[in-house]
Amino acid sequence: MTAFADIRQSLQPELTRLDELISSSLDSSNTLMNQVIGTYLRHKGKQLRPMLVMLTARLFGGVNENVLTAAASVEILHNASLIHDDVVDDSSQRHGQETINAMWDNHVAVLVGDFFVSNALRLAARTADLRVINTIADLGKLLSLGEMDQIYNARYHELNEEAYFKVISHKTASLFVSCVAMGGYCTGADDESIEAMRRFAELFGLCFQIKDDIFDYFDSKAIGKPTGNDLREGKVTLPLLHALNSTTGPESEAMKALLRSGEPLSEEEIDSLIAFARANGGIEYAYATMQRLREEAAAILRRFDSPVTAHFLSLFDFIISREV
Repeated sequence: MTAFADIRQSLQPELTRLDELISSSLDSSNTLMNQVIGTYLRHKGKQLRPMLVMLTARLFGGVNENVLTAAASVEILHNASLIHDDVVDDSSQRHGQETINAMWDNHVAVLVGDFFVSNALRLAARTADLRVINTIADLGKLLSLGEMDQIYNARYHELNEEAYFKVISHKTASLFVSCVAMGGYCTGADDESIEAMRRFAELFGLCFQIKDDIFDYFDSKAIGKPTGNDLREGKVTLPLLHALNSTTGPESEAMKALLRSGEPLSEEEIDSLIAFARANGGIEYAYATMQRLREEAAAILRRFDSPVTAHFLSLFDFIISREV
């Protein structure tokens, strides 16, 4: 059994209750809504985000009903963002499964996503903790801003790491930060400890997205998207950014010109950009960046005297080494 599977097993009672909460929250009187949601919920993801809420609660006291409710809220909001992202990106598959917009259409997908958002807010309100409610409300705003930042960069190509990290901080890391914050709020953790775990979660989320972006430079049907899909959507990620900014000469300028032309990239041009990133240390740089962020995260965990910190570090190593 892997370390990730061990952690999931240790949280199984809580995860079972989480599934029940999510299912009951998303039940409605509309037949089509129930059909779409029932189909969608058959394919659960890794549930990393609610696991982080629960592990943070264990770090600071223990899992209670508010912890489970907050975990369900953030998982539902996360899935709402995925459903809406699939519409924005016109994606037909996610992790090898057909998306809602592909199985039905964009109208249905948008309405289901909206239904998820409203239920995430309703669950947050059930905790009667204003900090949890504000966290979920702010998270919805950050996810939207992250998507808008990404659309802007896809059109105007700010080819620098600062713009890249701003996007992934809003779009991905904000979810993980919200998870640990709510786990702390629901168990009465002190502000200093919560702030430390927020930084840990930000590092965790940045690495999660960097690893996701690395997948796009290699062929893998398990990921649910073809190689180069980010570039097809105009997204320039860390491996290519590093290659572009660490090299000079005609080839580098030609690659930048391709991206700044504003024209859709051909398959041959996408292959050239991927090859350029791989040949100029982009993949190695991305892995080195993740390792640097992991070291900072490990240092944060050392301030806490709890066996739960080993689970956090195991999850960090899992997201760096995962194959899907």
